[in-house]
Amino acid sequence: MAQTATLPATPDADRITTPAINVVAVAGQPRRLELSGAWNLRGLELNLAQLRQQLAEHGGETGIAWDLRGIELLDHAGAMLLWRTWGRRRASNLVLKPEHEPVFQHLELPRETGTAVRPRERWWPVLAVGNKVLGVFHHLAAVVMVLGQVVIDTMRLVRHPAQIPWLEISANIYRTGAQALGITALVGFLVGVVLSYLSAQQLKIFGADAFIVNILGISVIRELGPVLAAILMAGRSGSAITAQLGVMRVTEELDAMEVMGIPQTLRLILPKMLALAISMPLIVMWTNAIALSGGMLSAQFELGISYTYFLSNLPDAVPIANLWLGLGKGMVFGFLIALVACHFGLLIEPNTESLGIGTTNSVVTSITVVIIVDAIFAILFKDIGIS
Repeated sequence: MAQTATLPATPDADRITTPAINVVAVAGQPRRLELSGAWNLRGLELNLAQLRQQLAEHGGETGIAWDLRGIELLDHAGAMLLWRTWGRRRASNLVLKPEHEPVFQHLELPRETGTAVRPRERWWPVLAVGNKVLGVFHHLAAVVMVLGQVVIDTMRLVRHPAQIPWLEISANIYRTGAQALGITALVGFLVGVVLSYLSAQQLKIFGADAFIVNILGISVIRELGPVLAAILMAGRSGSAITAQLGVMRVTEELDAMEVMGIPQTLRLILPKMLALAISMPLIVMWTNAIALSGGMLSAQFELGISYTYFLSNLPDAVPIANLWLGLGKGMVFGFLIALVACHFGLLIEPNTESLGIGTTNSVVTSITVVIIVDAIFAILFKDIGIS
């Protein structure tokens, strides 16, 4: 005599066949669970709590048969519910439709539980520092290779002036120079105002108001102007150069140039390096002028120093050697920023994650190089331009 227990139907049965579990018990035979209805995500939400309770009652029974031939719809949600009831393994007595077999075969595939965390080696700090040092030398070697190829291309252009990429050079001068005037003017003006204001507060104490011209002139023309312009250009133009080359790598434009025999250094790297080397001294002069204007304005309000007095005493307070030194540093900074930006741009792999990391590394490395080179200039030319 067969006994059947059926879950109650729901009001949504007219739209979706409600999933149900029928318990069939026949004398002399193992009990059998007959599943029917739509065992998908939409169907399970109708009576999920009741299904879980009934599955929990029969999931631990041994020798029970599972008949899934009455299931009309089965997706991953329904299969996962049954899979967990069976203890994450296929039931021993299982009958199902052939079209439902791939779902359970997918669940039977081995899952990655994660790699075991290896304990750190005893000398891991030394190894970490060593890897960083080796990485620095690797980048230096790559930069030297790029620089060598640029020198070779430059020598070829000297012999064949008709091949000079004037269009690329002028376009890069416009992007890195003319379009950077606004941000450099704003930052330079504010730095000049802040430096003049803070210096004026101290000079008032000693009654040395007139020395504001010396402090602003030397600090801005010799150091702050070139360094400030270089840092802004590294963050603005350097990142743009790296991103441009990185996008060309992602879109396989660099590979296409190699296939067509177009030298990358001649068309991409050399114009950018020449453009930054030309535009940086001009940007430095522009930043110096705006910063001194801001300092002069602040000195007028704080110390009562007139514009005429400031401008007439500036040439005597700042020897002309400081101006040439600042312009020379600007040219070197521009050349190095472009070189570093192109180096990291060529190292970018064809994926978006590498593009972001490469751009960040380019900006950080360029600013670091600028500060290191500025320190070297300060040591080498410490006796020049200081009266």
